[in-house]
Amino acid sequence: MANNKLHDDALAYHSQGRPGKIEVVPTKPHSSQRDLSLAYSPGVAEPCLEIEKDPQTAYDYTSKGNLVAVISNGTAVLGLGDIGAMAGKPVMEGKGLLFKIFAGIDVFDIEVNEKDPEKFIEVVKAISPTFGGINLEDIKAPECFEIEERLKNELDIPIMHDDQHGTAIISACGLLNALELNGKKIEDIRIVVNGAGAAANSCTQLYIALGAKPENIVMLDSKGVINTSRTDLNDRKKPFATTRNISTLEEAVKDADMFLGLSVADVLTPEMLQSMNSDPIVFALANPNPEISYELAMASREDIIFATGRSDYPNQINNVLGFPYIFRGALDVQATCINEEMKVATVYALAELTKKAVPDVVNAAYSIKKLSFGRDYIIPKPLDPRLLTTVAPAVAKAAMESGIARKPITDWEQYDHKLRDLMGLDNKMIRRLFEMARQNPKRVVFSETNHLNMLKAAERAYAEGICKPVLLGNEEKISKMAKENQISLEGIEIVNLRHDREEERRLRYAEILAQKRKRQGMTFDEAAEKMFERNYFGMMMVETGDADAMITGVFSKYADTTSIAKEVIGIRDGLNHIGAMHIVNTKKGVLFLADTLFNRHPDTEALIDIARLANATVKFFAHDPVIAMISYSNFGADSVGSPASVHKVVETLHERYPDLVVDGEMQVNYALNKELRDKKYPFTRLQGKEVNTLVFPNLSSANSAYKLLRETGTSDIIGPIQMGLNKPVHILDVETSVRDIVNMVAVAVIDAIVEENIQTNNLTRIE
Repeated sequence: MANNKLHDDALAYHSQGRPGKIEVVPTKPHSSQRDLSLAYSPGVAEPCLEIEKDPQTAYDYTSKGNLVAVISNGTAVLGLGDIGAMAGKPVMEGKGLLFKIFAGIDVFDIEVNEKDPEKFIEVVKAISPTFGGINLEDIKAPECFEIEERLKNELDIPIMHDDQHGTAIISACGLLNALELNGKKIEDIRIVVNGAGAAANSCTQLYIALGAKPENIVMLDSKGVINTSRTDLNDRKKPFATTRNISTLEEAVKDADMFLGLSVADVLTPEMLQSMNSDPIVFALANPNPEISYELAMASREDIIFATGRSDYPNQINNVLGFPYIFRGALDVQATCINEEMKVATVYALAELTKKAVPDVVNAAYSIKKLSFGRDYIIPKPLDPRLLTTVAPAVAKAAMESGIARKPITDWEQYDHKLRDLMGLDNKMIRRLFEMARQNPKRVVFSETNHLNMLKAAERAYAEGICKPVLLGNEEKISKMAKENQISLEGIEIVNLRHDREEERRLRYAEILAQKRKRQGMTFDEAAEKMFERNYFGMMMVETGDADAMITGVFSKYADTTSIAKEVIGIRDGLNHIGAMHIVNTKKGVLFLADTLFNRHPDTEALIDIARLANATVKFFAHDPVIAMISYSNFGADSVGSPASVHKVVETLHERYPDLVVDGEMQVNYALNKELRDKKYPFTRLQGKEVNTLVFPNLSSANSAYKLLRETGTSDIIGPIQMGLNKPVHILDVETSVRDIVNMVAVAVIDAIVEENIQTNNLTRIE
């Protein structure tokens, strides 16, 4: 059933809505006749003539400088083999998507129906003027070597066959860091490379460039050790032939310091691993199953440093750590190629990044399992937000220093700002949340599982590994709904809160709640009756520690649910209000909007609490809050109504919390247009700053703002994120989509991890 589900989900993902995964979007105005006359005839002739005079100006007048071709003939597609150019197109589109979301690079995927290397090279050369760079993909060995070498020699734009060099670069980073931990030097170690394809060839060459000695390297292919006594070696294998009189993997790994597997599953046995030198480094990169399983390797030796190509184990060798940022740096200096210096610079940049403290939001999420440089962390996480601003500049500098940059960068601070603008939030934030949640999945109560979206979200969240779902409801009804909708409940806990077997827990919860609310008129009998209600029971699970977080709201009116949350969970000390935030990714950058759900007509104290909560929440998501208090007039221009109220709030915030970067009241256009604001109101505390947080004067304006952005399709949105309750109970908007529920589950899990850390270390969320 699981395989059928994956089959159906994958086909639906690629076909629903607009087929495929990428599209072309205009970047210039095109609404008027004048716009069109500039975009096409007659105005387009002017840049054409400039490019004719100086071809280099194509980078100024066209998209060439940010456009990469992902080109394949489909002869070695993923683990599927030679399935042809057309069948490989979904993979090439996927690679294009990764370029865009990780590094802001536009991509055309080009599938070339040609296996002859000479003809393939001619096709690529013929279309190369279109592109600023070329990523060769899924081309089988040995043809891939000739194709890449010829194109690099005959074209003057960055070209890289990622299947070769991506693995080499990322594994080299892991190797350098592993050697540092083990106190060994690369020039001294003995390396065994099991596999002799494109990636193995490139890895070995790069290791040698970093200092490994060729005489200390043994490579094996499907026939055994590549040694000088063999007569069947091609020109690609001969340089790696050893003079040692050995023929098997068992002989090769004895006393070796490193094993690099780029072959097939289960070829490295525990006995072989135990025969290796002290503190062995084992990179078992066969996919989907490594040359020796993680569990078996860990059980075989305690002194091992182990890496795979899989995301469910430590130290994943993942090409996405390299290629988007390598091309970003190469494009930004208009490099004529991607050379060894740029690859080596990437290796060292990644290795150094691993040793730095991870961002605050990641540290908080990994509070139980500390993420710091060590045997289980020798390579950065693929979702580390610093990769773009670390690797791309290193690559650009290497291109400049090696003399292949046609447009050197002179203002590195400005370049850093450009890269940070590209980082955005959109799905990168969601991916980081998912990655962190998987490290420490928590028990999340899904209270309204009679709603199909909630049930689907629980299944998906469990499949993603981000939480341990607890479904509240009748087992038979839930199972029937799941069966009718082909939803798998395997591994998911169901709690029938109204069943007799839950009586003891209902009574225990009732006693706790009645004791807590006795001064607010609640009796034990009333509390016991409420334990038959999903939201009361679910929140008591969180309150007592039987669960870590809760998701609700797809049925319930938020006002009713909020009232229950205040009763059961309570508001944090120092606050009298809760709030909700939506995070919006726009072309101007990330915006945090508050309060979008709870407070209908907030008074001065409510707005102060909302501003403080917004400030803390933005920091939680690893951004520096710059807050604008929104109204329909600016800085005292209107002395009555909403502007006057917000004006008073800002005065109070400045007085009570002078460290908050906040000002207002101001209209939205002044908040978001720094130049306009600074010119007309140079006195503000926001001088020279880009506002990223908007606090609205009432629920109507905040709720309308985020829904307007959502329904016009101009933004990706995460929320509503609850702010201010003592524990992670997140109250959704009615009819929230499955995707949005799953996203909020990830937020809830991170919230629970942080809450656990706060309780353990006696910290506070509000600053």
